[in-house]
Amino acid sequence: VFGGLVWILVASSKVLLSMLQGWVMFVSVFCFVMSITLLCLYICGIHRGSSSWVTLDAICQEIAALFYLSAAVLEAFATYTFSSLLPQQLYQYQENVAAVVFAFLATLVYVVHSVFSLLRWKSS
Repeated sequence: VFGGLVWILVASSKVLLSMLQGWVMFVSVFCFVMSITLLCLYICGIHRGSSSWVTLDAICQEIAALFYLSAAVLEAFATYTFSSLLPQQLYQYQENVAAVVFAFLATLVYVVHSVFSLLRWKSS
């Protein structure tokens, strides 16, 4: 959910630093697609209780947490750069601030999930 909000907010905001915000868009779309794919595979029962599924889940969550941390920091930098612009562009600045907040929340959720995935991996 938070990744989708980051995706929407960055897509609707004014792009000043295309490389930074392009990475944020890539991360949000990639992690969204990866999470939905893993969820659908899990619901369909593809995993069949195998330990390799636990390893795959742990690796994917670690990658997503790392990607989202980098994206959140870069979006915060882009927002900081955007803060020095004209006061008429306050709405775009507020969109970027919201994107930063949701990017860090998505990072937190992926980190918590990766910790639980690693604990489950260790016990399997």
